[in-house]
Amino acid sequence: MEVGVSIERAKELISACKLNLSLETIHLDKANGRILAKGLVSKVNDPRFDNSAMDGWAVRKEDCSSNNVTILRIVGAIQAGSKNVHRIKSGEACKITTGAPIPDGADAIVIVENSRIEGENVIITGQAKKSFIRIKGENLSRGKLAIPEGTCMGSSTISLAATMGYDEISVFRKPIIGIISTGDELVMPNSKIKDWQIFESNSFGIAALVEKMGGKPVRYGIVTDSVDQLRETLDDAVENCDALITTGGVSMGDWDIVRKIMETEGEINFWKINMRPGGPPIFGKWKNKPLFGLPGNPVSSHLVFLMLVCPWFSATYRIKETARPNLGRKVRVKMKNSVRGAENKLCLRRIRIVSEKDGLQASTHTHQGSGNIHSMVAHNGVTLLPPNTDAEIGDIIDAFWFN
Repeated sequence: MEVGVSIERAKELISACKLNLSLETIHLDKANGRILAKGLVSKVNDPRFDNSAMDGWAVRKEDCSSNNVTILRIVGAIQAGSKNVHRIKSGEACKITTGAPIPDGADAIVIVENSRIEGENVIITGQAKKSFIRIKGENLSRGKLAIPEGTCMGSSTISLAATMGYDEISVFRKPIIGIISTGDELVMPNSKIKDWQIFESNSFGIAALVEKMGGKPVRYGIVTDSVDQLRETLDDAVENCDALITTGGVSMGDWDIVRKIMETEGEINFWKINMRPGGPPIFGKWKNKPLFGLPGNPVSSHLVFLMLVCPWFSATYRIKETARPNLGRKVRVKMKNSVRGAENKLCLRRIRIVSEKDGLQASTHTHQGSGNIHSMVAHNGVTLLPPNTDAEIGDIIDAFWFN
């Protein structure tokens, strides 16, 4: 067991415990947010044929004067989906709609606004442009890899997959993540609450983060400060889940049961990381399944998830930490407030980041305590202050900007 590791070392250790997820084939209707497991090559050229990007007239560019009015004879009309395509000869024009195939002989389009019809002729009053023709295969060539493995599918990539001829894709199975909250002081929201109790919130927030990362959360409720109850719950969860996340019980107190049971019955890779808040997490395995023991303070649990659990998902999906569905990115910000760092630890102060004309600006707006989950609502990022480093007004520092 390693104690007091850097975030970089923690990432190395958790990446070594990434999951080997099975694959499943799903319809595009269910693809939003799923992680592509096999890259997609185009089955067709896109566009499939030369077609018009505008409503107007298909013409020969050499027939149309750039300065004077041109009179051309109308020889037909072509709309999107037309099977029969006219041939254009010198002095002729064919009416055409957006997406319609370009007739043989035509090499330019005149937009409809630059024309008027007089009898059997069209009067051209503007430029004929070759750039208004979409050329076959200019977007994609048949057989070209267009969507690589590891892509988090969204509206554009789903549409592109359909454009290439796919109605089904291969994706990674959603990892099932068991979530367990610990603590005698916890009761469920909307329950009767005593003066010494608090409403349990971590499991709801962590479940939402798991969903955002493409996992399937399963909440196992509250475990009191009982090693026997925790063991029973862990054993139940490990039978049905790919990995486990606990909150609370990881520090050095007599009632920190997650740490105690992992020390005696589990396998610990590391305990404590050099960050603040969020310093005392545990990572290891319970019966060969990865277990993240997050701190009980809600800000700490959220930030440890962002700093460690998200990279573990990325390693499992074989994607970069900067790629979707990751929940933030590293940026440079100019501080509007001074903030204190932390002794020998990376300091994650909550900040609100806004984009202004001279760059990203950051400021603080609430109390910074690790029990104040409202600070995660009032802000949209955190500082990444190196150990033993403060930030003064006007300093430009590294920050993590939540997506």
